[in-house]
Amino acid sequence: MLKHVTMEDLRLRFFAPTKEFSHEFIARLTQLDYARAMAFVAFDEATSELVGVVRIHSDSVYESGEYAILLRSDLKGSGLGWTLMQMIIEYAKSEGLKAISGDVLADNTIMLAMCRSLGFEVKSDPVERDICNVRLAL
Repeated sequence: MLKHVTMEDLRLRFFAPTKEFSHEFIARLTQLDYARAMAFVAFDEATSELVGVVRIHSDSVYESGEYAILLRSDLKGSGLGWTLMQMIIEYAKSEGLKAISGDVLADNTIMLAMCRSLGFEVKSDPVERDICNVRLAL
């Protein structure tokens, strides 16, 4: 899937230009502690290729969770991101979490617009001016 994500989309997701991913980095993304984390993935039915993933990691007291999402670049704007975000929100609600939050680069206008449309509160980070903090009370 990562081969189908543009350098710009990788920068928007990981907050830095990323050309290669180490084995350790891939392991952290794919090996979850299901007591505190969950991920939902989307596959292309025709090719069985991974096309998107959304994940959430709860805090230590299991009250809130931080989300992250990544789609193949050629599928942005298709509604897949919206669907994955709705799934992770519903999952968080079913687990009894009180909020979902995330950090989004201020120039990631598509993600910020989606967060607003899903009801997230969007605020500029008081320290990192190029980052917005998004939060959805559940």
